[in-house]
Amino acid sequence: MSASLGPGLWAALLSAAVMTGIVGVRYLMTSGLFAWITARVRPGSYTGLDRQIRSEISWSLLSAAIYGVPAGVVAWGWQQYGWTRIYTDAGAYPLWWMPLSLLIYLFLHDTWFYWTHRWMHLPGPFRVAHAVHHASRPPTAWAAMSFHPVEALTGAVVIPALVFFVPIHIGMLAAVLTIMTVMGVTNHMGWDLFPRRLVESRLGHWLITASHHNRHHESYKCNYGLYFRVWDHLCGTDKGLSSP
Repeated sequence: MSASLGPGLWAALLSAAVMTGIVGVRYLMTSGLFAWITARVRPGSYTGLDRQIRSEISWSLLSAAIYGVPAGVVAWGWQQYGWTRIYTDAGAYPLWWMPLSLLIYLFLHDTWFYWTHRWMHLPGPFRVAHAVHHASRPPTAWAAMSFHPVEALTGAVVIPALVFFVPIHIGMLAAVLTIMTVMGVTNHMGWDLFPRRLVESRLGHWLITASHHNRHHESYKCNYGLYFRVWDHLCGTDKGLSSP
């Protein structure tokens, strides 16, 4: 049976496996770092949450495979066959396109997340899938990828799909993935990494922070965004910040 698999398929499977490992290690390192910071800045914050944290890590490592497989296959197709609109030549597009493409990716990802997240709060999808994530009360730095496979799949397809339609430099794509990872973790830490004066500023009024996402885990039917509060403001679902 294995001999019947062509070298291209083996290469795609290997790429998916490697990417799964990368996503898993990235999660463990990033969440571990911010959990360590929490233990020093807010000692006792995660006291009594050992069982919850073990569950968060287990679900997150399963999610790593669900995120890693499509990303790995797309990466293989880009390298081998030129799939996607990822480019490496900085002169291929005007330089102003780099930051603009970054913002476009973040906005489109945020839009997809907002609406799928609201859908996840309907009784059926919540009971089947999203309840796994909301078992984190309060959320911790380990909860960023603690998803049921159905929910993980809705998040895993976004960036791999966008690279087929929106040109992006490989450096800007790395920036998108870094922002996605760091904000996913810091927004679940249970406390704001940024000064309160920034969180409550005009800029903070449009950005998702830990205290904003905490309110979602407390009240459920509000604060659905990922990066920005644009859709929450437009749709009347922004309920402000939780207590410091």
